[in-house]
Amino acid sequence: MSDTAQEADRPTGVTGPEDEVVGICRDLIRIDTSNYGADPGPGEAEAAAYIMDRLREVGLDPTCYESEPGRVTVAVRIAGSDPDRPALCLHGHTDVVPADGNDWQVDPFAAEVRDGCVWGRGAVDMKDMVAMILANARHLARTGERPPRDIVFVFFADEEAGGDHGSHFMVSEHPEVFEGVTEAISEVGGFSVTVPEADSGEERRVYLLQTAEKGIAWLVLRATGRAGHGSVPNGENAIARLAGAITRISDHEWPREYVASVRALLDGLATVTGTAYEDADAEALLAHLGGAQGFVRGTLQDTANVTMARAGYKHNVIPQTATAALDCRFLPGHEEDLMATIRELAGDHVEVEVDHRDISLDTPFEGPLVEAMIAALRTEDPEAVVLPYCLSGGTDNKALSRLGITGYGFAPLRLPKDLDFAPMFHGIDERVPLEALTFGARVLQRLIATC
Repeated sequence: MSDTAQEADRPTGVTGPEDEVVGICRDLIRIDTSNYGADPGPGEAEAAAYIMDRLREVGLDPTCYESEPGRVTVAVRIAGSDPDRPALCLHGHTDVVPADGNDWQVDPFAAEVRDGCVWGRGAVDMKDMVAMILANARHLARTGERPPRDIVFVFFADEEAGGDHGSHFMVSEHPEVFEGVTEAISEVGGFSVTVPEADSGEERRVYLLQTAEKGIAWLVLRATGRAGHGSVPNGENAIARLAGAITRISDHEWPREYVASVRALLDGLATVTGTAYEDADAEALLAHLGGAQGFVRGTLQDTANVTMARAGYKHNVIPQTATAALDCRFLPGHEEDLMATIRELAGDHVEVEVDHRDISLDTPFEGPLVEAMIAALRTEDPEAVVLPYCLSGGTDNKALSRLGITGYGFAPLRLPKDLDFAPMFHGIDERVPLEALTFGARVLQRLIATC
């Protein structure tokens, strides 16, 4: 169906989701929802209030859930035409990682429109998708349209700090919100990359539908030693012991293993491009993915990266302890092996403490919902190739899986070839094309109407 035909089916004077998605996205970006971890960010509650107002404005009756002051999640259910069918959850998170405006070309919270894009923190992760979801909920309410099954719209707090005060809180304390839900759709999937096509020599858009996620283990390395004066030789220096552990972990070569979603992506990409690959060397194939190859590289094996270190309090004092933060991501089925390897590499005098841990996910690239997502994309982009992939990071789908809900990453965006999109997740100068936002809003509308 063309855009014109879609608009012709709409009642006169009724706004479609694609008509207001840009404005909603800009409004959300202007609310600074930076998540600093333990302390509530400045704007999560404000963003929740904005979403509540926009939903009530069209006659819906949303509910807010506050896990602690300032950490607010919003949920609303729209009834489908078949109450016997399992429900679908569309969810996003309103918080963002902090941004230093000195590093940006624009104010990261001004939502400036430049070069056909909305710029700002959250434009990519994930106020673009939140805007698409909110615009579609409003569209259903305005038109009175009933989707085939119940749709539960949820706007979580605290995803960027692990979701303890957002999705995990909701699953533990308010599971009734997800009653009857068996499947869920959220972020970091559905965006396009442009690759060369083998047969024609022309370019082809490939959309990456996220069907798997690596697990998370945020660890603390705690080295102990003997405190002393900085002028005296010390063979039990905690900092030196910590440095040795960090070096061994950083130098460790994690073995490659291609899980089903990664294998399907590489095989499909090889077919489209005509570029062969071997398990030990997929560099030529990965190069076709442009900026998105970083996400894929992170799924070829387990990973462990040191992100913070802390020790000492004075220049001439050798401290008794030293710590480092370690961000580990493990493939499905690899958690025990990863933890054992980290403990072995840490060595004597260095304890490994778990600060936060979450599961991996692995879902088959098949079934009616997957087919509906592919069909919705191809209605808007008939030449689209859709392939599965594994996310190297994590989403709130991890929490929902505790209720037996199967989650996918599907924030549909048709992107220009020259936009280095994936590196903007948690990066500087985040921006999303206006046309990609309207495209995504239409694709989600089609999906909701047919799933």
